[in-house]
Amino acid sequence: MPVICATLCGRKAFLKRPKTGDALCKECFYLAFETEIHNTIQQNALFKPGSKVAIAASGGKDSTVLAYVLKTLNERYNYKLDLVLLSIDEGITGYRDDSLETVQRNRDDYGMNLKILSYKKLYNWTMDEIVTKIGRTNNCTFCGVFRRQALDRGASLLNVDCIATGHNADDIAETVLMNILRGDTARLRRCCSIKTGGDIADSISRVKPLKYTYEKEIVMYAHFKKLIYFSTECVYAPNAYRGHARAFLKDLEKVKSSTIMDIIHSGEQLMFKTSIKKPCKGICNRCGFISSQQPCKACSLLEGLNRGLPKLGMGKISKANRMIANQDVQNGLVLKSNYIKNDW
Repeated sequence: MPVICATLCGRKAFLKRPKTGDALCKECFYLAFETEIHNTIQQNALFKPGSKVAIAASGGKDSTVLAYVLKTLNERYNYKLDLVLLSIDEGITGYRDDSLETVQRNRDDYGMNLKILSYKKLYNWTMDEIVTKIGRTNNCTFCGVFRRQALDRGASLLNVDCIATGHNADDIAETVLMNILRGDTARLRRCCSIKTGGDIADSISRVKPLKYTYEKEIVMYAHFKKLIYFSTECVYAPNAYRGHARAFLKDLEKVKSSTIMDIIHSGEQLMFKTSIKKPCKGICNRCGFISSQQPCKACSLLEGLNRGLPKLGMGKISKANRMIANQDVQNGLVLKSNYIKNDW
């Protein structure tokens, strides 16, 4: 016997929502999916009318659905937003070059302007070149830090008011677990925030309209809407620490279906002792972008690559300073030795 849509619209149910378990027809699923994102935007005041918003577009399912839904809601509810696509080319052969073709297709389909920035132009390094220097360990740290700053640089060039990222509920729950396992209270404080940045003059805020949206539903929405997206995983991702958190989360979800939302709500309610030191955000004295340390993480990592010390930015600042001092001493001894030889 056919199941009728839970909304009592009279149509036959076509799917079961992973988030609620409701049996819905396609049309009601689309409406429920889009309305929840609209409510998230409205309740958290993510955008102001007339704002220029850069959508961080990678060509994957999350950013593709985000771009499509924001365009749809912008027209349906008259947000009066100026939407543009911002993509970062990390320089990963066989992965990013292919996914950027998808972004360009989205640009044409959705009628949005597109800006692409590359690691090579910004830092004079590609991820392929970085991996040859550092190996397959910690490469996601370099990529993540450089990508975050590259988005800030792109947003500054585009003169936008905020950046919308495609972080979904699964991503945020994974990040909460990772920060708990690492004891990283600083990141644990802000990883659940739906809006970050913008609290310093000239800084650009970031928003997460898909914060409460399940990854499974994003995939279903993209599939049934026949959206074009790139689904190949990054060739360097299998070694990432996030993969372990993701596997653990999926195991927990099998036991309790509400695990993802439970973890997010727990992260939102966490309280810390007032004695715990909070990182103070400021402006990096080298690159001029937001940072909670001097120099910023991106500048530290880049200096390490340029100096031939790839682990320079991976530890504490005091350790990095010792590494630089030791290298300068060694270089000084080499120069002195060469000077003596030439003098003779």
